[in-house]
Amino acid sequence: MDVTGSDHRTDVATGDEERDGLDLRPLHVSSPRARKRGGILVLVLVVVALAFVATKALSDASLFFYNADEAVATRDELGDRRFRLQGTVQEGSITTTGDGVDFAVAFNGVTVAVHHTGDPPELFKAGEPVVLEGRWDRSVDVFASDRMLVKHDEEYNEANDDRIAEAEQGGSVPATNDP
Repeated sequence: MDVTGSDHRTDVATGDEERDGLDLRPLHVSSPRARKRGGILVLVLVVVALAFVATKALSDASLFFYNADEAVATRDELGDRRFRLQGTVQEGSITTTGDGVDFAVAFNGVTVAVHHTGDPPELFKAGEPVVLEGRWDRSVDVFASDRMLVKHDEEYNEANDDRIAEAEQGGSVPATNDP
């Protein structure tokens, strides 16, 4: 029972005042310093994520691109660095292995033996130009590939007519050259 006629009530156990069921106790709000630290942490995480994405994009973009003849000519300089190799898949060279496919590519009369790990794309076949990503495996003297690109739709052909013509001309191996 309220003797004073006001709308205040005091909790006998805690001594806290209440007004018509409203809790008037102070809220515990995090300090400005704690909020600032949280904001800095979020900012650092965003910067780290952006740096990772930029590094990944730049490393993929910086892979050197060599035709088969150029890759063979610069084999010692390339060492075991990753690069992209272009050539035309040679007739009769495709052999399925337990972990992928072995085949040969050629460009400007130079043939390169390839071991590709993984499933080749659907368009992969003899006589088609391919771009492979990988590195030289000197232990068995082959190009060890783990990524293969075969793309020959209308848009690609229109945008890259000169590259396709070059690959088709350079991808033929003279009859005297044994792969």
